[in-house]
Amino acid sequence: MRSAFLMLMAIVAFNCAYAQNTFTAVIKDSKTKEGLAGVTANIVGTATGSSTDANGLVILTAVADGRQVVQYNSIGYISKTDTFIFPLSNSDTIIAYLEAEDEEMEEVVVSTTRSSRTIQDIPTRIELIGGEELGEKANMKPGDIRMMLSESTGIQTLQTSATSGNSSIRIQGLDGRYTQILKDGFPMYNGFSGGLGLLQTPPLDLKRVEIIKGASSTLYGGGAIAGLINLISKTPTAERELRFLINGTSAGGLDINGYYGQRFGKIGLTVYAARNSNSAYAPSGTEITAIPKFERYTLNPKLFIYFSPKTEAVIGVNAATESRIGGDIHYVKGEGNSVHSYYEDNKTQRISSQVELKHKFTGEKQLLIKNSIAHFDRVIHIPGYTFDGTQTNTFTEISYSTRKEKLEWVAGGNLLTDGFAEKRLTALPLRDYQQNTIGAFVQNTWDVNKKLFIESGLRGDYVMDYGFSLLPRLSVLYKANAHLSSRLGGGLGYKTPTIFTEESERIQYQNVLPISTDSNKLERSYGINWDANYKTSFADGKISFSVNQLFFYTHLNNPLMLIAQSNGLYSFSNIPGHIDAQGAETNIKLGYKHFKLFLGYTYTHSHIHQGGITRETPLTPQHHTNSVLMYEVEDKWRVGLEAYYYSPQKLGDGSTGRDYWLCGFMVEKTIHAFSLFINFENMLDSRQSRYGTIYTGSLDNPQFKDIYAPLDGFVFNGGLKLKL
Repeated sequence: MRSAFLMLMAIVAFNCAYAQNTFTAVIKDSKTKEGLAGVTANIVGTATGSSTDANGLVILTAVADGRQVVQYNSIGYISKTDTFIFPLSNSDTIIAYLEAEDEEMEEVVVSTTRSSRTIQDIPTRIELIGGEELGEKANMKPGDIRMMLSESTGIQTLQTSATSGNSSIRIQGLDGRYTQILKDGFPMYNGFSGGLGLLQTPPLDLKRVEIIKGASSTLYGGGAIAGLINLISKTPTAERELRFLINGTSAGGLDINGYYGQRFGKIGLTVYAARNSNSAYAPSGTEITAIPKFERYTLNPKLFIYFSPKTEAVIGVNAATESRIGGDIHYVKGEGNSVHSYYEDNKTQRISSQVELKHKFTGEKQLLIKNSIAHFDRVIHIPGYTFDGTQTNTFTEISYSTRKEKLEWVAGGNLLTDGFAEKRLTALPLRDYQQNTIGAFVQNTWDVNKKLFIESGLRGDYVMDYGFSLLPRLSVLYKANAHLSSRLGGGLGYKTPTIFTEESERIQYQNVLPISTDSNKLERSYGINWDANYKTSFADGKISFSVNQLFFYTHLNNPLMLIAQSNGLYSFSNIPGHIDAQGAETNIKLGYKHFKLFLGYTYTHSHIHQGGITRETPLTPQHHTNSVLMYEVEDKWRVGLEAYYYSPQKLGDGSTGRDYWLCGFMVEKTIHAFSLFINFENMLDSRQSRYGTIYTGSLDNPQFKDIYAPLDGFVFNGGLKLKL
């Protein structure tokens, strides 16, 4: 009996061993056909599972006989299942393909570097703000793009005027004039039109925003020492897109925005129209407006002509008119007297045209011709002084590109004109100027192998009255595996001198002498960025994780600064010295089901070196954190909680502003074509007027201090979005 029992156990053990099979598979990307590392493969309903190696290979052992379901999961890819009957009929390795799922993994072709590369494969480090995030930011600030940009690491939107709200964009601790802003590759916001441009650019008609940090003048010419921001507009599709947004705020703001886009065969059309306004608003206990009274109308139509599958043209017009007045709240509300008499009144008109012609030849070759003409008129009134001027810019570019299996070339030339004409209203010399720049460039992207990609560029610009600048640029992308990649890039830059800086804007250009082509010269710089990016997933792909660590350094020689003279006048001088800005940015993203957590930290160490003396660059927080927790169910709910911290900042008068937190909460509910949203901004009521006065002198003749914190404090808004 005992022998029979032992024999039975041996047979069972043998059968169990025989019934345990080995499963071997290679998991690949469905488009690139490259192996994917870190994909989890498991037998559904069992504890059997493993992850793919760097080549996408996975081996599962101890798989039981019979019908088994194998599931594959990876961050950014659609989960997939395959059913097999074990033992398999042959021992060949199974090949499984996964398709990209979320927006970050889509084949988004970036346009800022003129390359036809996807964002994953381009060596230049480009940060992308996609349509989903733009929609979220539109709930918070539908009228302009300041908030959308300020909530990114390494970027600071700085209010340069306490009364007009004029703002600039600082990247990595450098003054706003060193940031170049493009609209669809056209440099439309610089000089006189730059500051209010942020307040007059709404996000509703944007498809995405591409941001390059660090020296980028090689791409589009001078001005991109700190970086560049390219606002990419929506294009028409066969399916009609019709959107409306109505928003109101507790501070008296009202936004009515509309967008329409559709393609009809060989013709396409997009139209954006908006009315944005705000009543004069000052928080309790303050007498200077935190938000000026303004009314703005915007109209941006664009026509797309598809002559053939290889030839298309785009013709667009951007037009905006605005009246804006801030200052003493009593005066702005019509209750002024001899004490309450200070104001700043801005009237602006902007109109620009964009024309683009694209023709594709056989063999991945393309000719692109672009032209824009921009006209910006602005009148500034303050008691006893008026500044009235008109800026006219033109931009023309011709480029030719060709792409082969491992090489892509882009070459071209452009002509940029920038002219300013002032109406004579004082005895000061006119601040008129005319700057013409002729440039030529060549760029190359080389796929050395599947892991190493190199992008190089060389530009030569000749600026009338200031001479020639040679601008090389180099970026390298190394993909160690599907989890880990790294980018290294650097280049040279320059900036042409003008009177339009943050310093002169604060005093409304009063008593500012013109630029001298004899004594002033180009500001020149070099910079370098290095980053490492790691992404993976946990818990069978249910938890996604990614981290990006960036280090940056920029050196700017002979920076242009506004110097006070003994006679009460101001002049611009290239100081004998330099500015260096260095630091680090950390970005962490976690995802679990419908939850996403974004954590960011920026360390900025920026100093001015002049005459053997080193001082901190004013209005630059050394430490800045941002954190956002989002809960989102597509087409149903969107809930967001955010918090931002700014460390103390050195001010221009030598004092130090205090640190502060900004916290917000947003809820959006979507019901079919309707979305209702409400947003609570700056819930801690952090504002500079709570920490001390924002001006010196008398109320009827205030001398404003640097603005380093919000002025409006706690404000909530809500509205309706309609998609038809």
